[in-house]
Amino acid sequence: MTTAQPKNSDMASTAFRTDLIGFSDIKFQSIKGWEEYLHEGDQYLTTARNAFAGQRHAFTAEILYNVIAMAIEKLVMGALMQSGNLPYNHTMRDLAEAMEEHFPGRLGGIKDRLISLDAYQEICDLDTYHRQPPTMEEIPAMLNLAIELQELVSR
Repeated sequence: MTTAQPKNSDMASTAFRTDLIGFSDIKFQSIKGWEEYLHEGDQYLTTARNAFAGQRHAFTAEILYNVIAMAIEKLVMGALMQSGNLPYNHTMRDLAEAMEEHFPGRLGGIKDRLISLDAYQEICDLDTYHRQPPTMEEIPAMLNLAIELQELVSR
């Protein structure tokens, strides 16, 4: 005569346990170095602002665009790393989409303006490589965008 094995009481009780956590309960750890990214973003932006205000000839519109883009990239990376996240890539589109994914609605109206910066340098794919330097008249709008982003990630 065989006796029935007792049911695994641990398995039966898990369906009714209230001490389990879900994905929304998982707290992400900050990625080391996020403070440096924010600090460097601030420094790049300060450099671009001072160079533009001082009308330094060494800082062409193309160089200012790249310094502003570095500021934006560092600021976004710092914010994402602080929350324990990273973008899939480093184009402005990728950075904006990562911000939207991890901070829904926080970018507001600046998302499209960030993405539009990619049009000046499409350099990721050699087959579609394209550079179109901005004009000096376009730099103030880029600086304002970077300043708005700086304020947003500082909150």
